[in-house]
Amino acid sequence: MSYYDHFAALDPEQPYGLPAAEKSRLLLALLQELGAHHRQHSPAYASIVASLGGPAVAQRLDQLPFLPVRLFKHLDLLSIPREQVFKTLTSSGTSGQSVSKIYLGRDNAAMQTKVLGAIMSSFLGKQRTPMVVIDAEDILTDRRKFNARAAGVLGFSLYGKDHAYALDSAMQLKLDALQAYCEKYRATGIYAFGFTFVVWKFLCQYLVQHGIKLDFGPRSVLVHGGGWKKLVEESVSNEVFKNTLREHAGIAHVHNYYGMIEQTGSIYMECEHGHLHTSNYSDVIIRHPISYQPCAVGETGLVQVISLLPYSYPGHSLLSEDLGVLLGEDDCPCGRMGKYFHVHGRLVSAEVRGCSDVRQI
Repeated sequence: MSYYDHFAALDPEQPYGLPAAEKSRLLLALLQELGAHHRQHSPAYASIVASLGGPAVAQRLDQLPFLPVRLFKHLDLLSIPREQVFKTLTSSGTSGQSVSKIYLGRDNAAMQTKVLGAIMSSFLGKQRTPMVVIDAEDILTDRRKFNARAAGVLGFSLYGKDHAYALDSAMQLKLDALQAYCEKYRATGIYAFGFTFVVWKFLCQYLVQHGIKLDFGPRSVLVHGGGWKKLVEESVSNEVFKNTLREHAGIAHVHNYYGMIEQTGSIYMECEHGHLHTSNYSDVIIRHPISYQPCAVGETGLVQVISLLPYSYPGHSLLSEDLGVLLGEDDCPCGRMGKYFHVHGRLVSAEVRGCSDVRQI
C-alpha cells in the first residue's frame, strides 16, 4: 500500500469536514509515517532532524520537526531517486537571489492536483464554469514568458472552461472582448483568476481611471493570490481591493489564497468572512519568532505550514518567513472545519519571495 492510499479516510468531497480531534489524530499518524519516509530516503533531511534533538516520537503536531522554508534555496532536498523525478518546480528570483527547487514524483504531482481540485470545488462548485484569466493572452504559448504566473495560470485553469484572457500581449485590457464575455456568461456565473498585483494594476486601476464599470454577474467568483507586498506599499488593503472589484467589475465573491511553491497544492483559501482556512490535508501552527514555542489564539508569530502532500521531497513541515495570527478552530462562521488564520505579511528582515513565484522546468 502506497502512502497516498492512506488518504482514504480524508473525504475529498468534504475537504473541510474533519473536526479538530479527529483531524489531529489522522494528521499526526500520517505525518509520522511521512517523516520516517523522508529520514530513510533523504540523508540531508535525516541529518538535519537528528541535529534538532526533538522527541523520538511526537505526541502532538507541534512536536514534529520543521525546516525553515529558506533551506530549499540552499540545499537540494529530495526523497526519491532522481530518475523518478517527474517535474521540477523552481521559485523565481531576481538577480543575485537563490531559488528553491522542488522535486515532484508523478504520484506526488497527481495528488497535488487532486487536493487542489477538492479545495477549489468548495468555493467554485463541482461544475466547471466559464473562466476569465486576468493576464496576458500569450502567457501560456510564449515560452519566453512561461514563468511564475504562467505556471499558476495553467494550474488554476483546470477548474474553468471556455477560457478567455482579459489582457493582450502588451498587458492592455481587452475591454470590448471582456464586456462581450461578461454579457454572454453573466447569468451563469464567471470564474476569474489572476495574481493579486496583476488584477489590481491592469484591471482595477484601468477601470477606475477610465470611469468604466463592468458586470461579471452576481454569481461570479474571483480567486487571486501573491503580490500583496506591492499593494501594501501602495496602501491598498484587502478591503479596498474587494470593494474596488465589487464597484467597478461587479464581482462580489473575491477569495484570496495563501500558499507557497514548497507546498504546492496545499493552498489556504480565504472564506466568505475573510479568514484563511486549513483543509483536511494541511494545518498551521503560529510560533513565537524567538522561542519558536506555539502561540495561543490571537498572538502574532511566524507561520508554520504543515501538509500531507510532499512525499518526493521533505517539505511537509516548514517554518515560513511570514507573520500571522491564529483566529480559531472549527468555529468560523463560514461553517468550514479546521483552523483559520490571518497573515500579516513578511518578516521585515526576510528575503522577498512571492508565494506565486513558481515556474516549471
